[in-house]
Amino acid sequence: MKKMILSSVLASLLLTTGLYAKSDIKTVKEVSNNAVVKGNQDALASQKHLIQEAINSLEFTAKALQDLNKNDKKAAQANIEKALGKLEVILSAKNAPKLLPIDSAVTMKEYIGTKEDIKKTVDVVKDLLDDNKVQVARELLNSLQSEIDITVVSLPLITYPDALKLAAKYIHEDKITEAKHVLALALNTFDTTVEVIPLPLLKATELINVSANLSKNGKKEEALKYLNAAEDELDVAEALGYVSHSDTTYKALHATIKHVRKEIKGKNKAEKLFDELKAKLKDFKAKVFSEEQPKKN
Repeated sequence: MKKMILSSVLASLLLTTGLYAKSDIKTVKEVSNNAVVKGNQDALASQKHLIQEAINSLEFTAKALQDLNKNDKKAAQANIEKALGKLEVILSAKNAPKLLPIDSAVTMKEYIGTKEDIKKTVDVVKDLLDDNKVQVARELLNSLQSEIDITVVSLPLITYPDALKLAAKYIHEDKITEAKHVLALALNTFDTTVEVIPLPLLKATELINVSANLSKNGKKEEALKYLNAAEDELDVAEALGYVSHSDTTYKALHATIKHVRKEIKGKNKAEKLFDELKAKLKDFKAKVFSEEQPKKN
């Protein structure tokens, strides 16, 4: 299975021009909190559209298995036909999708701490592992997450219809045990993918947007404050291990921030540099990915 890449979701959720048209946010914390709230709202709004035909097909498949448990072969055959019928239009489409979403959920875990806090926790984890205290170490590692996860459970269209047809064949041949096994397998074989949106990158984006607006209006000290906070968020993202396939790196982002900071302190011709920074961060975020493989249920 492929690794889940943040492409379409990030394109609509993360690559925005910013939450604030005006620099009316008084504190860095408010900017960060609003970025998290907006990111969560956008993630909920972007959840995959569930395919009702796939859900109905599963219901008929479950009924077919119940029928076989009652030794009602005729009813089982009828429900398998109904299950296949629910997918008929989708299957006949020229570009039929490989996966049909049947469930979707959004969860959020926010890490409150600095790069130094993360390093300290990692050091503690290493010591715990050296002492073979694996479960305690795992609990600490689980705390090192700051992300919005969009989990989608899908019906694999490549294998599911064939399983139904095979079950129908077994029923016709009076191989009830085999048919039950195939239906049970079909009802328990789903594709689960998790799209990961790192919160520190969401926060950094909005902090940079506010900083750019303040700089444009000549508020140098305020602009620097938000820019420094954005850099701190990038440090957190890097320490938490959120990596990207982009040509842009954390090192490049920090270098650009350094140039922006220098320009703000100088003649304050930082607008073009801010645009460059936003473009690099946009590309970086679009190609962030989760190391975790999609799960198979």
